[in-house]
Amino acid sequence: MKDMNVPSRLAKLSYLTDDEESHIEVNQEVAKRTGAGKLLVRVCPAHVYSEQADGTIDVEYAACLECGTCLAVAPPGVLKWHYPRSGMGVAYREG
Repeated sequence: MKDMNVPSRLAKLSYLTDDEESHIEVNQEVAKRTGAGKLLVRVCPAHVYSEQADGTIDVEYAACLECGTCLAVAPPGVLKWHYPRSGMGVAYREG
């Protein structure tokens, strides 16, 4: 039987990382003011976001699944998000 757990399926994905341009930018001032870090850490299925003790949000954009969940839940002004440049980002292997 095919392994159906999420971590094993995510491990099958491949990524072409755009080392020149992140497709996610965080407005750290707005993020700290709104406390958005904890929310982004909680909702991101790929664990792209981490929050530092001072409220700064770190982004590991190379792991992004491009699902848009973060953009949908982040308070206004926290994120600038767009799909990676053509040919970059995640490549899905399963439907």
